[in-house]
Amino acid sequence: MVRRILLLTLAALPGITAAAQSKKAATVRQKPNIIFIYADDLGYGETGPYGQQKIKTPNLDRLSAEGIHFNQFYTSTPVCAPARCMLLTGRHGGHSYIRGNYEMGGFPDSLEGGQMPLPEGTVTIGRMLQQAGYTTGAIGKWGLGMQYSTGNPNKQGFNYFYGYIDQKQAHNYYPTHLWENDKADSLNNTFINVHKSLQPETATDSDFDYYKGKDYAVDELTKKATQFIKKNHSAPFFLYLPYTIPHVSLQVPDSALKQYIGQFNEKPYYGQQGYTPHKYPLSAYAAMITYLDTQIGIIMNLVASMGLDDNTIIMFSSDNGTTFNGGVDASFFNSVAGLKGLKMDLYEGGIREPFIARWPGKIPAGKTSELPGVQYDMMATFADIAGIQAPANDGISLLPEMTGKHGQQADRKYIYFEYPEKGGAVAIRMGQWKAIKNGLKKNPDAAWELYDLSKDKSEEHDVAAAHRDLLPGFDAIVKKEHRNAHLNEWEFLNSKMKATK
Repeated sequence: MVRRILLLTLAALPGITAAAQSKKAATVRQKPNIIFIYADDLGYGETGPYGQQKIKTPNLDRLSAEGIHFNQFYTSTPVCAPARCMLLTGRHGGHSYIRGNYEMGGFPDSLEGGQMPLPEGTVTIGRMLQQAGYTTGAIGKWGLGMQYSTGNPNKQGFNYFYGYIDQKQAHNYYPTHLWENDKADSLNNTFINVHKSLQPETATDSDFDYYKGKDYAVDELTKKATQFIKKNHSAPFFLYLPYTIPHVSLQVPDSALKQYIGQFNEKPYYGQQGYTPHKYPLSAYAAMITYLDTQIGIIMNLVASMGLDDNTIIMFSSDNGTTFNGGVDASFFNSVAGLKGLKMDLYEGGIREPFIARWPGKIPAGKTSELPGVQYDMMATFADIAGIQAPANDGISLLPEMTGKHGQQADRKYIYFEYPEKGGAVAIRMGQWKAIKNGLKKNPDAAWELYDLSKDKSEEHDVAAAHRDLLPGFDAIVKKEHRNAHLNEWEFLNSKMKATK
């Protein structure tokens, strides 16, 4: 009898093991998919959900209507590479390894050298989610080190990469190549010098045609993104999708341009402020943003068609505010919705960004939030979505706010910003207050400016003189949050503003 029971038990073991494995696999598959779409130089007011009137963004309108958009959300810093570093590592400007656009190499293909690489062993969102059982992909603009460096995205937590590794190459939407992991993927384009200007007196249509190519990089990115989703849909995936639009240069397919030509009173742009000339600069800029919106629609529709909607959260934001150069006219489009400042500023126009999240059945539809949030919150937020413990970071999870569980939402006293370029600046958002110091490299003793954003979101009225009692508190925050950078040129605070050991 004992022998018979033993034999029956042994016979059942494979089935028990298979059932356990199946249960384990099902548990893994239940982890939500995460798609984070990141625009480039998109202003706070350049999409429909944030009041844009001239540029059409129907898919972002739908994303917002079916989810939530945050009205007081910030990038971590107002330029490309450091914003991406802070997003991926959950660190603010006083702690981040990369704090500025530290460029290497040049613009021609032969001089492609990238930016300062992330160091070996960096804890990124990608690595965190890999360890949680996710397949991770980064498709778009990287800017955190070339393929031969420690900054290689495949060495920084991403199973798959496709796009621009060097963000200088991303000035051109018709590049000769993009990168697939550590291999160059040739495109059907010849090299274009996107910083070549034209003479207004002699420029012809064929001169403007010089800046056009055949393979539009944005299309290639979307193609690879859809392939990644299809390939990895049966297990949890994380797709980081940093598109290059609407970062100048002004380059967009003629088919997209047609819908705007004739709508605006515009004159040709000849490249006098850098980047590509364009015969219809206002139409081109609007068309680029609408083209980005179209890509978002492709991703949304694919997720829905594959039955992944209920288990996929799609989020959208941008790396910094609207640019001040090229043929971009921020005032014409009210690109920063009346806020002060542009890209490279710590005023609201340089750092306040759209943030939209959609997750059917989890995030209530048609909601808005006034909770201040920041992109270095994403590490904690993604960990919360995945049901794991986040590594050490400077943020808080915004998932309770997204899902309507406001009583569970962690509170914070302030959001800290530090930016070493454009003369050196620090800023602190604390409740209704926004404190900022500019020009600290030339004047280390620069005074605080103080704005009451509840009454003055455009930062027009400095009320520091009327609230001097608050200023020592801001000094204390800087001393607490600043950690010495590894580059001397990123150190701009005087000894009085640094913590004493």
